[in-house]
Parts: sequence; structure tokens; C-alpha cells
Amino acid sequence: MTSRQSKQKRCEMRRTSGILLGLLSIFLVSDLNCSRNRNPFEGRALTIGQPIPDDIMASELEKYNVQGASVVVVHEGRIDWAKGYGVLEHGKPERVDTATLFQAASISKPVSAVVALRMVAMGKMNLDEDVNQKLDSWKIPPNQFTRDRSITLRMLLSHSSGLPMHGVPEFNADDSVPTLLQILDGHWSKATDSVRVVSEPGREFRYSGGGYIVLQVLLGDITRRPFDELARELVLEPAGMASSTFEQPLPEHMRSRAAVGHYANGTPLRGGWHTLPEQAAGGLWTTPRDLALFMIQLWQSYQGKSTVLLPRDLARQMLTRQIDDYGLGISLPSAGVFRFQHSGGNGGYRCMMVLSVNVPDGVVIMTNSDSGEPLIWEVFGGIARAYGWSG
Repeated sequence: MTSRQSKQKRCEMRRTSGILLGLLSIFLVSDLNCSRNRNPFEGRALTIGQPIPDDIMASELEKYNVQGASVVVVHEGRIDWAKGYGVLEHGKPERVDTATLFQAASISKPVSAVVALRMVAMGKMNLDEDVNQKLDSWKIPPNQFTRDRSITLRMLLSHSSGLPMHGVPEFNADDSVPTLLQILDGHWSKATDSVRVVSEPGREFRYSGGGYIVLQVLLGDITRRPFDELARELVLEPAGMASSTFEQPLPEHMRSRAAVGHYANGTPLRGGWHTLPEQAAGGLWTTPRDLALFMIQLWQSYQGKSTVLLPRDLARQMLTRQIDDYGLGISLPSAGVFRFQHSGGNGGYRCMMVLSVNVPDGVVIMTNSDSGEPLIWEVFGGIARAYGWSG
């Protein structure tokens, strides 16, 4: 390994360690230059309001062996531009465009959190009550950690419940897919453990896909409705996210628009993508444009300009740090400008979204490759420089 390759490897390892927690220093542009080229857009200044030129993005896609990407920029609270690049699948001609669907992976969580908060606004749930009082198809088993403190919805949303399972299981198209209760209890063929409380609730941040599985079960027990239907009614349709769905597996009529997931070596995933029964944790199929609409609506709720998604008080709670640098379903880094963000990484996909709050500028970038994260950092860096965003 050359010194250049060694430096690149160290940079990628440093980035990868935090992907599911959000890109915590995303607005610190000086940290975005850990790549083969210190400034991938050097000599080719981007123009505000204009998409990244095709030749620049083609070079980036080739450099990181990413097959396709889709980018949206939000400027002053509006979508400034949106564009797709590359192909849906390696070796095939179909191109990525702004209607192409990607798996949002953990970016599903903030959308799911708004579903839950809509239920709170409707009086169906309480942020600080024992969720076992509302669960009936399954209960969080009591143990020594829950003896003095019960788990609440606030804890589930803020990853402070003490429940484990950082990432959630993903399944190939030909796999037998277990139920959520089988996953929670470890009763499926490849299970290594069950989802049980491993630390005192409310005491520490522990990123928990398992907690969002419990959230999905909780919402189903309260409403007696499938999570994808509930999310469509309460969040996707009100926010104008017409291209999005939590349905798993992806419905047949939407598959022609889906970007196929790829391993880092460029090989497509078997069956094109994985199925995730854990819809609330990582099952959203969407576009960058739809996620940008979601961010804008959330910002408007926070500012009291709209109640389409949430009343102002709940939006303010969502965008208030509950524990460490995390709010209710969303990352709120303490370094740099006030912003909310989340990243995601399912098998074959890497993506991120971020919006500053005081001045609503931000981006959504989605890729169909396990190697997409370094590209995301470089693309964001070029956009941030063009728009003059700072830490």
C-alpha cells in the first residue's frame, strides 16, 4: 500500500465510524478534504442555483466506484436545484434522475419520529409515559435495568432507552423474512441475540435500531394499522413526499424507478436491494427531493410558519438536544451552526441530509453504493464552498 493509499484508507475509516449517527461535523468544511484530491472542484467553481456539471460528477463517481447519485440543494428554505447522475445499475443504460428511488436507511428514523410525534399531537401517546402501558402484542421484558425507570417514547426516539441493536437485520429477496416480534425475541434463523434492555433507561446515548423496532410495534398496537399506511397518512402525504414509501418489500410498480444497491466493488446486490421489515428504523424508499421537502416542512414547523407536520412546541422538542447531540429522531451536532441532520447506510446505499436552522440552507445526497460516503463528503464540500456555508 502506497503512502497515498494509506492516507486515503485512514480517512475513509475515520469517516465510516460515524455514518449511522449522522455526519457530526458536516458543516466544518475544512474537515471535508480527506480525499485523493484535496479539493475535487479546484479550478471549476460551482455556480449558485446551477447543478454540479456532469463531467465533474462523472469523475467523482468513477473515483469512488459509485454507480449513481442524486443531489438536492436547499437555499433559503426552497429547493434551489436537483439533479441525478450516473446509472441505476452497473452495466445498464438507465440513468439516475430526480425521480429515482433510493433506500434512505437510517434517515428513516427522523421521518418515523415525526409519525410518532403526530400521534402525540393527536393525544394518542405521551412522550413521557411507560410505553409498556400501550404495547400489547409484545412487552419490553423487565430486568434489573428497568427496576427503577421505565422506558418512554422520548427515550425510544432519542436513543436513550438502553435497548441495543445498533443496525437492524436486512434480508435478500429470497430470504425468509421474520416478523418484528421474532427479531425482538431472537427467534429467527440467523439471530444472534434478542432485543433486551442493557443499560439503565435515560442515562446514556446508545444508538438503537432495536428501539425503533419497538417504536414500530408500539404504533401498530395503538392504531391497529400497518406502519407504512400510518406514515403515508401522517407524514408522507402532508409533506408532499409523493415518491416515498415505507412499504417493504418495495411494491412492484415502483421497482423500475429504484436505484439498485451495489457493493463497494461495484457488484450489484443479489435481487437488487435488501428487504427491511424494520420499516421505522431503516425501511424508507425516497428521493432527495422528497427528503428536502420533509426538511423544509420540519423547519417551517420549528419556526411556527406551518403546522403541516407538527405544532411548533413539538417541533421545538424534536430539535432540542435530549441527550448528547441527539434530539427526537434527529442528530443536532453541538459544533458549528445550529442544524439538524441524519445519515444512513443500508447494504448498497449511503446517504445524508442536513439543514441549518437559522438560515435554512442544506443538502440531500443519496448514492447506490457501499462506497458512497467519501463521495458524499466531497460533493457536500464543493456545494458548501460555492454557497459560502461555514461551520
